[in-house]
Amino acid sequence: MEAQFVGNQERAAYTSQSLDVMSVKQWVGTMLLLAIPVVNVILLFVWAFGGGNISPNKKNYSRAALLIALIGIGIYVVLFLIVGAIVASILPRY
Repeated sequence: MEAQFVGNQERAAYTSQSLDVMSVKQWVGTMLLLAIPVVNVILLFVWAFGGGNISPNKKNYSRAALLIALIGIGIYVVLFLIVGAIVASILPRY
């Protein structure tokens, strides 16, 4: 019976946390801050992994943005290596 009670507490905490929706004004401010070149990377890491009173919406958005950036960098590195290998095989050897 106690496990069910703990599950209900966790569900209630999750429900109250998920009701904290960011307004349009907050999203516009977030997007403007993320448009600043070096500040955007720092803020994404702070919002994604920092503690404190960060909105769950902003935390999830930051984690998703960092994940997409990591995937993009990985694809870029693989393509760079492939193109580099092709160019190196075409060039004459001295």
